[in-house]
Amino acid sequence: MYPILKLKEGKEAAVGFRHPWIFSGALENKAEHGALVRVADKHGKILGTGTYSRSSSIAMRVFAFGDAVIDRVWLKAKIAEAQASRALLGYGPGTDTTGYRCVFGEADGVPGLVVDRYNDVIVFQIATAGLDRLREDVVAVLQEVFQPRAIVERSDVPSRREENLEPVSAVRFGQDPGLVSFSEHGRTGLADVMNGQKTGAFLDQKDLRSFVAPLAKDKEVLNLFSHAGAAGIAALKAGAARVHNVDGSADALALAAETAKANDVPADRFTTEKSDVFQWLGAHAADAWDVVLMDPPALIKSAKDAEEGKKAYHFLNRAAMKLVKNGGLFVTSSCSHFLKEEDLAFILRRASVQAGVDLQVLRVVRQSPDHPVSVYFPEGAYLQSFVCRVRRS
Repeated sequence: MYPILKLKEGKEAAVGFRHPWIFSGALENKAEHGALVRVADKHGKILGTGTYSRSSSIAMRVFAFGDAVIDRVWLKAKIAEAQASRALLGYGPGTDTTGYRCVFGEADGVPGLVVDRYNDVIVFQIATAGLDRLREDVVAVLQEVFQPRAIVERSDVPSRREENLEPVSAVRFGQDPGLVSFSEHGRTGLADVMNGQKTGAFLDQKDLRSFVAPLAKDKEVLNLFSHAGAAGIAALKAGAARVHNVDGSADALALAAETAKANDVPADRFTTEKSDVFQWLGAHAADAWDVVLMDPPALIKSAKDAEEGKKAYHFLNRAAMKLVKNGGLFVTSSCSHFLKEEDLAFILRRASVQAGVDLQVLRVVRQSPDHPVSVYFPEGAYLQSFVCRVRRS
């Protein structure tokens, strides 16, 4: 069986209440990097089974609480269970949403693994050395559970560096699928699964797009950090008069144009502009829009970046809310794990006072439920969006 790691006395509480992370300082001994291990209390009782890392501060990620065999059979059961929960949410074949996250790491009981589905193409990410050893089992299970035409690995996330792993991007089954078409609440999306950001599309903002789109009917919309323009397309499909997308990536804007065509969106109502958004905001202080959407990338990558990141969020929000007409809508998001919801609210409060506007929060929208937040793993909450009505004094 797997080697046993001993918890130091007094360190049993977290795993006892089913938190999947055990930090290196809580363990008395070590194991081989990437090995499957068990963890026991001072009396020798096995509390959990999972993978071990010598290089990360998170020394053990618990897959099962108690003694277990982590093999292909175990993986299949967990991934099938996660897929069943997505079916309950109304996602999957035969529904109006065929682009969604099937497995969300710790929240679905498979730490270090992300699996996204784009219709009949599966994309997965492996973030830990332990799961890296189980790659063949992961691919086999994905074939068996989903029966896709292609499986793509996009294990190019920065966190792999902490595990001493190289980035990996490869087709693991089938052929390179190119741009993959999928649906999101009846709208057509396109995912560049081999070269796009994340696994090819931003699936976690489904709920925000669905809430905001009807509010933009007959309105002129500015979409900052637009990426492939999914929010703008949702607004146009719901009756927006026009959407202007601003992003720093030419590839993302090209994908936005292709996605607009796939949705039969007229080119004169869906325009794109390549620009650094920070610079763009500095040059467009006098513009006025009915709706301003802003969804920047994570500006706080680690705890040490928090202060500089908060300054960046402050600048962006203060400048962007100034562009909203009186009575218009300002929608702002943060996907920085290290920026809590209350911190973003405080930034908005300060920024609104300095910008001379009053914000009425209509709703706070969080990550869509295919990116679940587990009560055992609150760290999985990372995304929040404030939908605000703007009033000028």
